[in-house]
Amino acid sequence: MLVRFTLSAGKRLAHVRQLDARGLHQTWRALQDKHEHPDTRQPATKTRAEHLQVDLPLNAPGAGGADPSPSQGAGGSLPSPFQFPPGAPWDAALTTLVGLGIVFLGGVGYIAWYKRHVLNKIEVAFQAGYDPALELATFRNKDIPDEVEHLRRREQDLIDKIIAGKTHGHYYVLLGPKGTGKGTMILDAMRQIKAEGVAILDCHPDLEVFRQRIGKAINFEYYEDSQTGLFQRRDPREGGPALDIERALNKLEKVALRYARRTERPLVLIFNNIHLIGNSDDGRNMLLQLQQKAETWAESGVCTVVFASDDFWPWFALRKTGNRMQIISVQDLNMSEAHSALLRLRRSKVKADEVMEHDPSTYHKILQYTGGRLALLNKVARAHDMHAAAEELLTIEKAWLESRIGLIPDCDDDVMDEQKWSSCSWLLLREFVRRRKAQEEEFYRALKAGEVGEEDYHRLEMPKIPFIEARQIMTRADFIEELDTLNIIAIDIHHNITPESMLILHAARSVVEVDGFDDMLDNVRDRIDEIEGLHRQRELILKKKGSSGSTWYGWPFLS
Repeated sequence: MLVRFTLSAGKRLAHVRQLDARGLHQTWRALQDKHEHPDTRQPATKTRAEHLQVDLPLNAPGAGGADPSPSQGAGGSLPSPFQFPPGAPWDAALTTLVGLGIVFLGGVGYIAWYKRHVLNKIEVAFQAGYDPALELATFRNKDIPDEVEHLRRREQDLIDKIIAGKTHGHYYVLLGPKGTGKGTMILDAMRQIKAEGVAILDCHPDLEVFRQRIGKAINFEYYEDSQTGLFQRRDPREGGPALDIERALNKLEKVALRYARRTERPLVLIFNNIHLIGNSDDGRNMLLQLQQKAETWAESGVCTVVFASDDFWPWFALRKTGNRMQIISVQDLNMSEAHSALLRLRRSKVKADEVMEHDPSTYHKILQYTGGRLALLNKVARAHDMHAAAEELLTIEKAWLESRIGLIPDCDDDVMDEQKWSSCSWLLLREFVRRRKAQEEEFYRALKAGEVGEEDYHRLEMPKIPFIEARQIMTRADFIEELDTLNIIAIDIHHNITPESMLILHAARSVVEVDGFDDMLDNVRDRIDEIEGLHRQRELILKKKGSSGSTWYGWPFLS
């Protein structure tokens, strides 16, 4: 029943409320009568107040009547048995199911997008342009020509081919002493191609830091930026750094396959200073994990792995299962190359007119200290007085060497193990000095015969001792690895042991040639034998009773 009102606002609101109350009272009376006096012959009649519509500009409370119930038909029939009854629980359940469905479908779509996004991010790390390591290396040297800044070594051509992805089927190990230019050659090769398809990182003994550096190099976040962690029971990092690195390498493998199909060249992943991982169980296991991936990728040709190491122990570990491994030995420059490198480095550090202040004999004297080590040549070239700088480097190296393996003649038993290692080390260094003197005697003998000239002295190579012979000289094979770790000796792929640098050889020679050094070394070794003998001795005491009292007898014996 439609009722229109033309009353004022206050009167209209009161009248609407009154009509609404009357309609509800009449409806309640009709339901009571139907329940007390049911009449099946007459259909139920509608009350006047069943639908009440008020055409008012003011939407007052109770002014609008409810629409017919969805469970009733046009003629007010009974509810259908196939329709849910109205109520809050059914509405809440339906809303929950719809919400869960939307969340599920959205989660599936997000996971699919995130997986593609991770692979795209890793591929961005191998695009040409900005590379963190290359940018840091060339930030302050952009205006210096390459032919002045660095000397092109013999191995540079091979390194360029490897970094450019022109070699397939192998992975490589750059092995050589510290400061020979391994990292410089790699960065120079990356600069030529703008680091396209190349990623480099420095290793670290802490595997958590190593894990983070791998992620930075290949632009992988280890799922830490994913929102799916809200619905996971386990933390993605719960498995440890080794498992995270395996996940990163698996993602890199997918990117390498996609990159190789598109460009027909492999990606290049470089691990610099691999010896810093540490010669421990965790370090060797990590090195084996990386080698297994390198073997697989080299066989398929999708990624070339390059390891660079200053120490020799990684080669021992990699050699066990290395089928496609290639060794590139990087040693010091010969004297002619070292002389040219010193001139170029000097020209890049000082003015051109200052270069001619030094005569050639001065350069030859400097090369006697530094040898062909590029790191030492760079330090000397920066100094105003190169000869004084070379002597200062020798003084510092000698002091460091004595602080590490200095001899203590009358040592206590607490430092017996340290002195045992020091004395064995000096046995090896003394043999190097003796062989150097033998080389010089042979040279001067040839000089008197006119077979060589004075300028040929600088062509004398550093003395070499085979690995097996060094074990016999030191009598302790386990000390060789520690000397290599301290950069006192160097081991090449032919298992020849040399002093780590010409500076170490001169420092050891200045110590060995001091009067009384041989006697001091023998005294230290005798003292060690004495202490070890005391540790092996026991004293046996017997007591014998006599008429004048007890008599004690005691004598030492070896246990």
